[in-house]
Amino acid sequence: MKASELRAKSSDELKEELISLLREQFNLRMQKGGGQMPRPDQFQKVRKNIARVKTLIGEKRIAGVSQ
Repeated sequence: MKASELRAKSSDELKEELISLLREQFNLRMQKGGGQMPRPDQFQKVRKNIARVKTLIGEKRIAGVSQ
């Protein structure tokens, strides 16, 4: 997921994306705890995607306040 793709989305779509990423992160933790180790690189990818989405939500919030 690239930031340029996310910038094209609206604020509501970003919030939905964030919720789905948080669910995916939770599911990965449950799989790890249950002994079904998924690909270890998935944890880092999901974390970074969550950070990207949160950053863009913050940028949109600031842009909305300043205008």
